[in-house]
Amino acid sequence: MNIGATDSKAPRIFIDKRSPKAYHALVQTSEAVRAVAAEAGLDHVVVELINMRVSQINGCAYCLDVHTRAALRAGESTRRLGVLAAWRDTELFTPRERAALALAEVTTDTADRDAHQAAYDTARQVLTEDEVSAVIWVAITIGAFNRVSIMSRHPVRGIPRQ
Repeated sequence: MNIGATDSKAPRIFIDKRSPKAYHALVQTSEAVRAVAAEAGLDHVVVELINMRVSQINGCAYCLDVHTRAALRAGESTRRLGVLAAWRDTELFTPRERAALALAEVTTDTADRDAHQAAYDTARQVLTEDEVSAVIWVAITIGAFNRVSIMSRHPVRGIPRQ
């Protein structure tokens, strides 16, 4: 058997359904993290931008679908969502949002120590300690949900554009 090959006929186990106690614990963690973010004063739009950016990095279509809709409900613009993957190359994000996005990225991909330190130092300049902590927790939590959805192959359903 070729381990790298994919067998599209083999159904994935929806691990959230198969192990509901573990999934419920993750949901409870997410609820606690949202409360921490709100208590820290982290804007809901920023939380959704973090959710989306981490989901982009991890390639989680299901979470991108969920959090695109959540970001729009929170008041985010389609223009900013459309360029989120290239946020560094625009002037559409505030210094606080940029710091949060950079910190979320290095929380998601911790391999580059220099980038990690630079993002952390920048975040400490423009975000409070509570906000820094909240950003990191939001990134960690959505990363866990990304893995649940990716490994389960949660589908994104809808009507295809014609």
